[in-house]
Order: sequence, then structure tokens, then C-alpha cells
Amino acid sequence: MPAEFIKIYPQNPDERRIRQVVDCLKDGGLVIYPTDTVYGLGCDIYNTRAVERIARIKGIKPQKNDFSFICYDLSHIADFARVGNSAFKIMKKVLPGPYTFILDATSNVPKLLNTNKKTVGIRVPDNLIPRLIVKELGNPIVTTSIKDDDEIIEYSTDPELIFEKFEHQVDMVVDGGYGGNIPSTIVKADNDSFEIIREGLGDASIFY
Repeated sequence: MPAEFIKIYPQNPDERRIRQVVDCLKDGGLVIYPTDTVYGLGCDIYNTRAVERIARIKGIKPQKNDFSFICYDLSHIADFARVGNSAFKIMKKVLPGPYTFILDATSNVPKLLNTNKKTVGIRVPDNLIPRLIVKELGNPIVTTSIKDDDEIIEYSTDPELIFEKFEHQVDMVVDGGYGGNIPSTIVKADNDSFEIIREGLGDASIFY
């Protein structure tokens, strides 16, 4: 069956539509949704089969993944990652925002996602749609960027075109308007020192 295609307005998300997405995730579904940067592909972090499906779509092994979590806010983060004082202060300033923080993982991170890694990527995007989905679900969702096969375009921004490409691979595509084409800035926070892994939409100069 082709995926469902639903419209949610970022400025005023419909609660019923949010619950519809959450029901899909609870059933082990894969969902494509907007963020404050590029469109993301995600699932419930506790659903092993769903995580494996995403890994197949991305062409990677789950244990060697580049997945991150979307959390609702900073209070969610402490359950899955250890955050030093300096890192917490700066995260409080820039989140929600277009950053992915690589932090030391806690034992709460599902084993499938943490087999060969002691770190986890954390996102709190400045977009209400994924954050409300996480809040309603009650736990974070795995997130990974939707890449385009065209190296020039790199990221698809039109949700209708994204749907055409992925309608037989995922269970739901959320149309939250046109997405961006610049990914998040990735920052590794290790013992309160910062390393820029990738410069993206978020201002990296604040970490120097």
C-alpha cells in the first residue's frame, strides 16, 4: 500500500493529525516529516523492526548508523545523553534550533542503535510538528535526513516530490510546507569542549 500523505501546518498543528502520525509510529510505521532544516525520516526509537527498515532504505547497518533522536525539549535529553554544564548552557541558548549535538549516550539508548557507539546525536528542531509528535508519543523518534539521488540538489524540499519518491517505502509523509536544503550543524560536545563535525544551517561561530 502507498503511504498516507497528510498536511499539517507548522504554525498551528492540528492535534488530530499529530495523533494520526503518532498512531502510525506506534504501529511500527516509518514517517517522513519536516524539521527546521531538511525533511527527515523517522520511527519510534524502541521499534527494532522500524529502525531496521530505515537502515535498509539508507543502505547502512543499524549498528553503524548515523541516526539521531528528536527530543521535545532539553528535559528529554538527560534520559538518553550525559550533558556537561557548559554544553547544557549553550544548548539552552540555541535549542530549539538547527543543531545536532553528539553526546555521550546513557544506557537508555536502545541497544540496536548503540551497539558500536558510545555517543548519540540529539536534535530539538525549531519546528512544532516533530516536537509535538515526540511529545504525544512519549519518547524520542529516530531521525535521519532524506537525501536525494541527485548530487546537485542533494536534499528534496518539495513534500509532494518526496512522497512520489518514498510512497512505497514508508507509511506516512507529512506535508509541512517546503523544507530547507541545508542540514543541521553537527556539534560534538565532549567534556564541555566543542568540535564542529559539520557546518550547516546553525551558526557554528558561537562554539569557537
